Amino acid sequence: MKKLFALCLAIGMMFGNFTPAFAQEAPANDTNKVEEAAPAAPAAEEEGEEEAPKTEVTEDVADKGIHQVIKEKFIEGDPFWMTPVLIVLILGLAVAIERIITLSLSTINKDKFVKEIEEAVLSGGVEAAKEVCRKTKGPIASIFYQGLDRSSEGIGVVEKTIVSYGSVQMGQLERGMVWLSLFIALAPMLGFMGTVIGMIQAFDQIQAQGDISPAVVAGGIKVALLTTVAGLIVAIFLQLFYNYIVNKVDTMVNNMEEASIDLVDILVKNKISPTN
Repeated sequence: MKKLFALCLAIGMMFGNFTPAFAQEAPANDTNKVEEAAPAAPAAEEEGEEEAPKTEVTEDVADKGIHQVIKEKFIEGDPFWMTPVLIVLILGLAVAIERIITLSLSTINKDKFVKEIEEAVLSGGVEAAKEVCRKTKGPIASIFYQGLDRSSEGIGVVEKTIVSYGSVQMGQLERGMVWLSLFIALAPMLGFMGTVIGMIQAFDQIQAQGDISPAVVAGGIKVALLTTVAGLIVAIFLQLFYNYIVNKVDTMVNNMEEASIDLVDILVKNKISPTN
């Protein structure tokens, strides 16, 4: 996205400088062409005056870069109110990244794992299947291990064990989501607090100056708007991570439920009972 934005800026600057460069290449000794082009000069100057602000703003953004612009807006928005929003962003990203890494490491190929368990039960019995579970990470392997460990007590006990331990694993998958939800709610609230304080400052300046001119209230209103924008951006950014994590957790829970059914089927099919 940055490369595309920079390319658009470069193209705009190139076309903005194209007309003056072309004019410089006109022959100096051709007086007729110069005289014919002279009446169009005021129009060109007027167009230049109208487009000058756009070119100046574009060149300013291109020269400073996005990081410098964000830094300036952070300072203009009053660091006292922008810093809490930044802290919420950092903490929220830390929780989100930790959850994504943990869930990614816990994800396995369910079908392949179930097939390995079935082959282990056929070849070496329950103990061989438990060994496969020990070597595999993730909630599905943990549930399988607990179910296999209680297989000698009957299928009914295995099913209850799977349900109970599945709830424990689901709680571990959702760990930290409460904090992420808190940060999503806090970000816009902190931004709105800065907005209210900025508006109070603006009215205090009006009261002190006895004047309602834009120059008097511009500072307070600018603080109000910048803090609001910062809070909303942080909340939107963290909400995207939250939805991604929730979707990943739901997918893993569905795999756990399907795999649990497969485990019971394997035990029933191979007639694993208390007498075995």
